[in-house]
This record gives sequence, structure tokens and C-alpha cells, in this order.
Amino acid sequence: MSTKVVINQSTYFDSVSLMSLSTKANQIEGVEQAVIAMGTDMNKEVLKNVGLLTPELEAAKTSDLMIVVKAATDELCESALIAIEELFKKKGGSKSATEIKYSTIDSAAASIPEANLAVISVNGAFAAREARKALENDLHVMLFSDNVSIEEEIALKQFAHEKGLLMMGPDCGTAIIGNVALCFGNAVRKGNIGIVGASGTGSQEVSVRIHDFGGGITQLIGTGGRDLSEQVGGIMMLDGIKALEEDEATKVIVLISKPPAPSVQEKVLAQVKSCKKPVVVYFIGGEETAVLEAGGHFAKTSKEAAIKAVVLAGANEDELNKRALNWPLIEEVRAKLLPEQKYIRGLFCGGTLCDEAMYLAMDKYEDVYSNIQKKADYKLKNIHESKAHTFLDMGDDDFTNGKPHPMIDPSTRIARFLEEAKDPSVGVILMDFILGFGSHEDPVGVMLPAIIEAKAQAAKEGRHLEILGYVLGTDLDTPNFDEQVKKLMDAGVTIASSSTNAGLLAREFVAKGE
Repeated sequence: MSTKVVINQSTYFDSVSLMSLSTKANQIEGVEQAVIAMGTDMNKEVLKNVGLLTPELEAAKTSDLMIVVKAATDELCESALIAIEELFKKKGGSKSATEIKYSTIDSAAASIPEANLAVISVNGAFAAREARKALENDLHVMLFSDNVSIEEEIALKQFAHEKGLLMMGPDCGTAIIGNVALCFGNAVRKGNIGIVGASGTGSQEVSVRIHDFGGGITQLIGTGGRDLSEQVGGIMMLDGIKALEEDEATKVIVLISKPPAPSVQEKVLAQVKSCKKPVVVYFIGGEETAVLEAGGHFAKTSKEAAIKAVVLAGANEDELNKRALNWPLIEEVRAKLLPEQKYIRGLFCGGTLCDEAMYLAMDKYEDVYSNIQKKADYKLKNIHESKAHTFLDMGDDDFTNGKPHPMIDPSTRIARFLEEAKDPSVGVILMDFILGFGSHEDPVGVMLPAIIEAKAQAAKEGRHLEILGYVLGTDLDTPNFDEQVKKLMDAGVTIASSSTNAGLLAREFVAKGE
């Protein structure tokens, strides 16, 4: 076995780009393993864990680009490095004669005075500094970078609040500003509904369902996942509500989050109460009473949030195709499962999609485990071992520390899927497939060989393996939504029409004797 290393000094690429390139590099013929990453301590730790760290790589600086290839021979390594070089060239694409690159935010802001937004995706050690520079230049900020301290986040958001600017993030993966999706997002029609979301895939799901029900989006403002924590205090969500209230095009506001800190929920609902526009509140696992007392419109599920938003925005509820649960299908699947096939295993790219399915299962079952469970007794002690009903957010830090997000590189989920498919106590495996900007170019296609293999093996063992898939996307997205759905159906996968219906179907499939 041979290993080749290339270090390009002072050559920066953002983490999203490098994750995507690493995925493609690992698909090059003859490559045993390839890593393309910046020379950060975390990335060096990953290389160490997989036995690829060399003294040369150990000496790399955080501003250096590391390329490591492992293959059977020196010749295969060399040809892989040439192929990787071509990947970088393709990423660069054709350059316009008028295209200008700027080395600093200050120079870019000075040269493009009409710009009002900066998207920042740099190493977390430098992210807060760059975000402050953008704010100082009167730019709204979407901070994609993670590994920013909570103290830095609070300082940035307070500074942005004082200047009347949006400070989305850190770790903000989804936004739609001026009908343009930033980072991860879907192609949805323009409309009169605004969203403020502390959850990336939750915001994507609600925006997609609004599109599906005939509505559209004005702005989707991401806050970052910690915004509604006790420490941060909901600064960005409160400012986001205010911004949408003042936006003439926005007629209805939707709020999305995992359960906020109680004191922060009070602040948010107080602002909902004073808001002059109708506000739909979808706090996963939240309580209805407090929302109604604040004059808000409570939504238990993402689908309900979208329905209420489009109806408040002017749609006729009776004319909406809500896609009710298919009870004949439920009975059919129940009849196929053996008595010992009692459990659901959810393998998710989207954290909020995982949360929604988990909470729906918790409404019916006690033994629901997860790596993101709030109940200590049901939080997995070992994330590599499932118990009873298990729902895994495979985009959580537990699984992505030093590895690409499964929306970009699904290899970790594929391995876990094949493992779960062997368990004779599993009745249904539930998975999401997320389309749109920033996601894998063919999330279904890359999963199909494993699905076909698992179903064939189960059939050989005399059991039915029910695989339930949900494709998050619209008719405007790339890759094509209908083509992705057809691929799954052709492989014998059952399709859910929404995240909500996916969770409901999964829990009912394994409910025997009802």
C-alpha cells in the first residue's frame, strides 16, 4: 500500500468545497482513501485516527491545504493526484474576464459599495474576526462557520443588533435572502411568507412544504442553532421577527426551532404577542398553551406549520392537497412484518427531520433512543449501537467530527444502514434524502446499491425489510425531484410525502394489532 502527500501552502478553500472534493476523490478508481482538508488541528486528528498523519502533515499550518491519497501502488497514487488536480480545475470553472477576487472583506466592501451581505465560511478560529469586519462595513452576515465560541457569538449578535444588521449564525446552514438560497437551501417560489429558523433542515422542510401547498417565501432568516439558548437569549430570532414585521412583502411569519430555553421562549412569545402580523410557531416538542396565550398559531408538526402559514396568507384550506396517511398501505406493511420486527431505525441527514420523527414516535412508544434525545435515560450511551426504536441525527457533531456532513458525503450513513438492515428486530428503516443547493448531486443514486443489497439479503433470510424514504425538495430543485422519487420506488422503497408523514408512517408500520 502506498501513500502520497501534497501540501499547498497558504491555499485556502472553505470546508463545504473541500468536503465535496474529498467525496469525489474517494470515488476515483484505485483510491483506497483520500483526504482533502485544511491543516487544522481537528483535521490532523482525523488523519491520525485513520493512520495517515505524517511528520510533513503534522507541520502543516492552518492556512495550508493538505491532500493525502492512499492506494495500492505509487502509480495509482500519482494518477489519483492528477485526477484530484482536475477536480480543483473543474471547481474553478470558466472565469469571466471581469471577475475580481478580493483578499479581504474591507477591500471587497470598498470596491462593491452596493453589497449588503457577506457569507462567511472560514476556519472557526478566524470566523468571528471576519464576521466583525463585515458588520463594521455595514454588511448583514451569514456565518456558516462553526467552532465559534458562544462568547464570540453573543458579542457579534449584540454588535449587529446595535447597528440594525442581521447576524445569522454561527453554524447557520440555511437562508433564503432576496429569493436566493444561501449554503444549503431549496428552490422555492417567491411569496408572502417569511421564516425565522434556528434549524437548517427544519427551515428547508417548512419552506418546501409551503411551496408544495402553493405558497411562497419572502425571506428565510437563519439564526444558528444556539440562538435560543439561555446564554444567547434569542437575539437573532427577535431581530428576525422585527425585520419581517417591517417588511411590506411579508404577510405571515413562521418561527422554527427545537425547544428553546424557557426564559428565551418567554421573550420570543412576548414579541409574538406584540407583532402586528400573524405568527405560526413551530417549536418541536413544544406546548400549545403558551403559544395560544401569546396570540400565536401553534403547530405541532412541520406540515401543520406550512398549512397554517399558507392559509393565513390567503390560501383556501379546503383546496389544499394535504396527503392524508395511507391506512391501507399501513395495514399491508404490518401484515408483511414478522412478530419480532418491532422497531424503527431512523437514519437522518437532517437534525430537525430526525427530531420530528423521534417526537412523533415518542407520542406512541416509551423506548425511543437517539444521540440527540433530551431525556437522559434515552440518550444513547454508545452512538454506534442502536437500541429499540433508534433515531440518529447523522449530521450531528457525534458523527461529523472531522468528517463531511452526510448531506455532502453519505458514506457513513450507508455503512450504518447496512448494519441496521441485518438486525432481525428491525421492521422499518426511515431515511431522508435532501435535495437542493449544497447537497449531494445524487443523494438517492449513491444509496441505491446498499438499498438493493439489504432488501435482497432480508428476503433471502425470509423477512420483509420495509424501507421508508422521504425526499426533501421541490419541482424546481436539482437533481430532479420526480427522478429521485422514481429511483427509490423502483428499488422497492416506500415514499412519504412530507417529513411529518414519514414519522407517522414509520411509527404506524410497527404498531402491531391495532
